[in-house]
Amino acid sequence: MQEVLIESKAQVLRRSLLAWYRRRARALPWRRRRDPYAIWVSEVMLQQTQVTTVVPYFERFLRAFPTVRHLARAPQERVLRLWAGLGYYRRARDLHQAAQQLLLKWGGRFPRDERELRSLPGVGRYTARAILSIAFNHACSVLDGNVARVMARLTAWRGVSTTSACRHHLERQLDCLFSRRSPGNFNQALMELGQTVCLPRAPRCPACPLRAGCLAHQSGNAEAYPAPRPRRKAEVRYLASAVIRRAEKVALVRGLDEKLLTDLWNFPAAFGHSPLQALARLRRRLKQIPFCSIRLGTRLGDLTHRITYRSMHVLLYAAEVIPRDAQIPLRWFPLGQVEGHAVSQLARKIAAKVREIPPAGPGPNSRG
Repeated sequence: MQEVLIESKAQVLRRSLLAWYRRRARALPWRRRRDPYAIWVSEVMLQQTQVTTVVPYFERFLRAFPTVRHLARAPQERVLRLWAGLGYYRRARDLHQAAQQLLLKWGGRFPRDERELRSLPGVGRYTARAILSIAFNHACSVLDGNVARVMARLTAWRGVSTTSACRHHLERQLDCLFSRRSPGNFNQALMELGQTVCLPRAPRCPACPLRAGCLAHQSGNAEAYPAPRPRRKAEVRYLASAVIRRAEKVALVRGLDEKLLTDLWNFPAAFGHSPLQALARLRRRLKQIPFCSIRLGTRLGDLTHRITYRSMHVLLYAAEVIPRDAQIPLRWFPLGQVEGHAVSQLARKIAAKVREIPPAGPGPNSRG
């Protein structure tokens, strides 16, 4: 392991990287715009999400909300509807709230100060520096997961890249390699390299512009760097869900259970450590819905779904509602149009399953 990149070597690597980026950079929609708003939206969407997934969402989002002002003044439900399916919905809520703050405090303009940018909801060190370097050409480097992997391999660093000690080491290395003349292109080039060439598995070393100076490549086992971070063990849960159906409409409620997906519409549901416990908790939750009585019926089917570390077995039960008042906290959605609303990915999956099942009233008994 070398402590710091020798400046003469760093200069060669820097030039090779920027030349490679000029030739190989993908024609992504946010790269056709230099305004901080588009860069901000793209960076938030790209957090923990693949580029190919983000592209169509980004284009739809910018068509609906072309400026900070449009986003700030939009109803949150519309923002969430356009975000639906992208996951990690807190990002959408933070974007919306940050746009409102930008409009209120700075008239819709982005401050050019890192501290002020980081005062916005959901904007951390990485996002603030990406905006400043790409939109305003400020000389500040960024260190995301892809950049950390590239730097760890360049210096043959075996530490876990998410630890503070490792990040400190990698930031020192990055500061030596960083281009202060072309900060935006440099940051995008290093991120591009990590996304397309210096992959977590089976890195494409022959195509890498930095291979001549890469110590991990020279070791013959680039994939060994950096050390993998410990993963949280998947937690297996059961989720009993009520399918309340009237002809071609289904009833949904806000939120799922255990404070998950609170701003999105979902089929009424409850978690449990067993099918019977999930079903019992669902019955109790349905009794808590005011102004109506909901009766569960037969089991319709099962499906699987995953939210973060939860691996879920979803159990679907037919149900019917007997309202005693028109103002019940349920909302009826046309079954064939559920996907067009601010619903969770799980609700989309359940709706697709329900469409395969002919409408039927609940039976006298249910099977756990």
